[in-house]
Amino acid sequence: MTEIASAMYSNWETRPPEYFPRFLWPPTGERLTRETFERYRKQGGFVAEFKNTEEMVRLALAHPAVMIATDGVLGHPRASGSYARLLGKYVREEKALTLMDAIRKSSLMPAQRLQTMSPQMRRKGRLKVGADADISVFDPARVIDKATFEKPAQYSEGFRYVLVEGTLVVREGKLEDGAAPGQGIRAQ
Repeated sequence: MTEIASAMYSNWETRPPEYFPRFLWPPTGERLTRETFERYRKQGGFVAEFKNTEEMVRLALAHPAVMIATDGVLGHPRASGSYARLLGKYVREEKALTLMDAIRKSSLMPAQRLQTMSPQMRRKGRLKVGADADISVFDPARVIDKATFEKPAQYSEGFRYVLVEGTLVVREGKLEDGAAPGQGIRAQ
């Protein structure tokens, strides 16, 4: 998702009509036309653009150098369902990569990539003495994302327990009220 008024979309108003249906306006769920693109561009707001095919996604996920992380914007289903989608759709259903590869690509690899800029990341993505206890316990047969563009904040299913820095934030599949132990990590 990107701000529709951003410079990235400068001169897109001159593109042929078949380019505009690749955009979805999340508040209404509509695919855009040249006219609606121009109207929303003047108004401003986030737009979803669909460029990648499922084949491209599967190939990228399976590549040994690709790691999984998210900078999901609220309003996009991947903000709340990225990892459940990886585990449910691409590991269990499509077998695009193994469970162990998916866990490594979404935990250890991003931590290793960032640890030179932020030494705190040496305590992330690992299960060992001295590491932060950031742990997800899930049922690989049930884990799946539920978020959609129409309902982007729906919780994923199949996660039984989630600990952040050793504090339970999900217990027996339910969010713990008031649990917010995480803290920002900055480059040094």
